[in-house]
Amino acid sequence: MSNIEELTKQLCPDGVEYKELWEVTGWDKKFNGLDKHMQKRVINYPYVLANKFKELELERGNVRLLSTGNYIGWTTEELAGKNLCVGEIVAIPWGGKANVKYYKGKFVTADNRIATSLDTDVLLNKFLYYWMLVNNELIEGFYRGSGIKHPSMKSVLTMQIPLPPLPIQQEIVAILDKFIHLETELQSELQARRAQYEYYMNELLNFEGKEVMYRTLGEISTILRGTAITKKETISGEFPVVANSPNPIYFHGKSNRSGETIVIARSGAYSGLVSYWNMPFFLTDAFSIHPDNTLFKTKFVYFLLKNEQEKIHNMKKGSGVPHVRAMDFESYSIPIPPLSEQERIVSILDKLESLVNDKSVGLPAEIEARRKQYEYYRGKLLDFKNINNG
Repeated sequence: MSNIEELTKQLCPDGVEYKELWEVTGWDKKFNGLDKHMQKRVINYPYVLANKFKELELERGNVRLLSTGNYIGWTTEELAGKNLCVGEIVAIPWGGKANVKYYKGKFVTADNRIATSLDTDVLLNKFLYYWMLVNNELIEGFYRGSGIKHPSMKSVLTMQIPLPPLPIQQEIVAILDKFIHLETELQSELQARRAQYEYYMNELLNFEGKEVMYRTLGEISTILRGTAITKKETISGEFPVVANSPNPIYFHGKSNRSGETIVIARSGAYSGLVSYWNMPFFLTDAFSIHPDNTLFKTKFVYFLLKNEQEKIHNMKKGSGVPHVRAMDFESYSIPIPPLSEQERIVSILDKLESLVNDKSVGLPAEIEARRKQYEYYRGKLLDFKNINNG
């Protein structure tokens, strides 16, 4: 930041010039409602339908499949064929919602609207990207339509962008790139830790060939349905209302569960999702499992079921809204190792789980802190006094 401040004092102490986006960028199409002089350069990029990307995808390719969403894929120049594009570009989706992206190199694009700087001695493409990213929410407001929303390109192109001297743009891009690189490294480390967590969970909870008894959940636990409630029926309070989601859906003034509780989401997109709670809460459209505490540590049973999450998801039934049934869990068989062994396993998995999932500690906390720091400095670095405003 100090270097930016020094450069600003030297090169633009009174502020910087702002220009409308159309004055400094070229786009990939002629847009309706814009005067001809507002589109000085048009570079046409062929686009393919997003559902064709899977046909082009090749893991070891060197050509980026530039989707309108969060999908990231690769292909080859041969497979790309006449759809191959090359350049340093910034893109927003033509349909859906704002999702600003940057890419430099060879690519195949879905139906994006693509911008490039008219003069990189005036505006760096990467600086344009970071500035548009800061304004993603504003751009989102320009999307209109009752069905699939499309951006008002006149609104986009008349946004005013600051144009600090090139050395300042370069320094800002370098700083923000470092933040992104650091977060990418942390995410890679987190992915490795998650793989380690899953490995140890599988190893520790594999009782095949060991002398342990097996019993069904119906034999060794109580399975209870939640209480039906609507948001209108709730009263103001601090108790989470838990249903078919990994997070509370709202809060209530009463609780109907307390202490260690295993929850199984009953229906919808998360049907079969296993979660663990250790606080008073109100359970509604889901059911809870309460193991016999003379035989089990509740957290041990949670880890057992979590380790078989995919199997439990596959227990879904119904042609409409998918759901799992409490009665199917009554016949679900689980091992019963000694309580001392359960405690040992829980102790190990608790530590590993907190490292990969707990946003208050470990890598998730560090990633969250770095992301907030990045967003703060991104906004601060891209905020310039307008020289035309005195």
